Amino acid sequence: MKVTSIQIDHLGVVAGVFDSLGIADVIDSRLSKLRHHKITHSAATKSMVINGLGSVGQRPYLYPEYFENHPVELLIGAGIHASDINDETIGSTLDAIYEYGPTKLFNEIVMETMGRHNLGAATQILRADTTSFSVSGEYDIDEDDGQKFIELVLGHSKTGRMDSKQSILSMVTNQHGLPLLVQPLSGRTADKKTSIEAIEKVKTGLSLGDDDTYFIADSTIYTADNLQRMGQSTTWITRVPATIGEAKELLDADIEMQACQDSRYSCFVTASDYGDIDQRWGLFQAEPMKKRMENTFEMRLQKLGRSAQKDLGKLMSREYACEADAMKDAEIWVAAQPFHRLEDLVVATESKRAEGKRGRPKKDELLATVYSIKARLEVDETAVAKARDKLGRFILASNDTLIDPETAFQYYKGQQAAGRGFRFMKDKRFWVAEVYLKKEGRIEALAMIMVLTRLVYSFAEWALRKGLKETGQSVFDQKGKPTQRPTLKWMFFLFYRVMDVTVEIDGMTHREITNLKEPLKIMLRLLGPECEKYYGMRS
Repeated sequence: MKVTSIQIDHLGVVAGVFDSLGIADVIDSRLSKLRHHKITHSAATKSMVINGLGSVGQRPYLYPEYFENHPVELLIGAGIHASDINDETIGSTLDAIYEYGPTKLFNEIVMETMGRHNLGAATQILRADTTSFSVSGEYDIDEDDGQKFIELVLGHSKTGRMDSKQSILSMVTNQHGLPLLVQPLSGRTADKKTSIEAIEKVKTGLSLGDDDTYFIADSTIYTADNLQRMGQSTTWITRVPATIGEAKELLDADIEMQACQDSRYSCFVTASDYGDIDQRWGLFQAEPMKKRMENTFEMRLQKLGRSAQKDLGKLMSREYACEADAMKDAEIWVAAQPFHRLEDLVVATESKRAEGKRGRPKKDELLATVYSIKARLEVDETAVAKARDKLGRFILASNDTLIDPETAFQYYKGQQAAGRGFRFMKDKRFWVAEVYLKKEGRIEALAMIMVLTRLVYSFAEWALRKGLKETGQSVFDQKGKPTQRPTLKWMFFLFYRVMDVTVEIDGMTHREITNLKEPLKIMLRLLGPECEKYYGMRS
């Protein structure tokens, strides 16, 4: 009897979702096989996605070592061994993706996914955002070889570091966090342009209609030129920058706010034609945000108090030729203080000898009269209370002038989904990070693989939650409480130590999956036969 056991963990889920999305069919039909590699481009892509979601700290250039501990033939394909998944194989696939066009290929994968699966409601909420990745490397001095090592560092987004190159990744996701578009860009590309371009590309690439589709973006998109560019054919919701004059006035206005259905929020609705585009503005005040801002406000108040006291000392040390000049300077100083005023303000006089003369003045010597300010600094409690009362305010704008402001707010709140997508790719748990790159074009291809990995993860999480809700089932979360909205990261953790065991007796082979508990079986059933087959639940 011969017993062989190998860990499969959650990798069968990753492989099954990859299969169910039809990714392999798209890749193999678009990318011609280069050179003489044993595995197809789709298999190499699948191995990168599995590695990206597979374990902590593994680098893609360690592919053979990584897959030595996992059932390669089961996950990737019959006849494939760990040694077949190497730097040369992966590099060849990255080259093919770059030659075809990473954005084009990803769009076609998304179209295939949308054709196979109903991804959501009638109203589509699409969110555009960008992030930056640091690119550093040591370059080989052998110019004939041209090989250089470039590390795409995950976890240093928009830090402003000057010691490494930056690359930009633009992404559009739907309301479920599923990425629908990826666009690698130059590190110097401005957010104000990239979000607009992403919106235009996703509308064209995915053939989205104008009805019932809202594009959500952060405040960088809100410029007069961008609003004109989108016009009325693209329905958008975004936050208005507080630096705009009209927004400043509204944020500081004494307005009676109306309570929202969620008692933590209140709102005031008005119209605007900023950028010559008719739009509805909603001034919101959020109590949770207000509470978070209060500590910062108190620290700012203390800092301003110290600065005002220091400046007042300088003001009182000045000498003026007349009382009017002293009072004018005092008024200017007070006007520049948002939260402080002067108490017991007086203009004092003093007789002094001509400039440069010292000692006691002589009899009948003509003396000059100088004026100076004497005052005491006080906190303007009325101004402080007014400012504190207006903490937590922000403005949302939409060119849908009929949209309910609370609906617009709910749509906008999901903007954090795009941010979670970037944090996902920067989490060291999901390293698709360091590879030997002979061509800088491979960075673009690798960016597409990163977002493809995100697509597989997000789809699995969405499908699981959808299935739990529709069937009325639940699983236990980290705190032991039943939930219909588990994170996929938690479910992946539960798959740890699921083993693929093979027993050979007298030439007969028997396969069994061990440690596959009932919550995991529930998950696999909900995700479908493509996932079940990797765990022996389907023939």
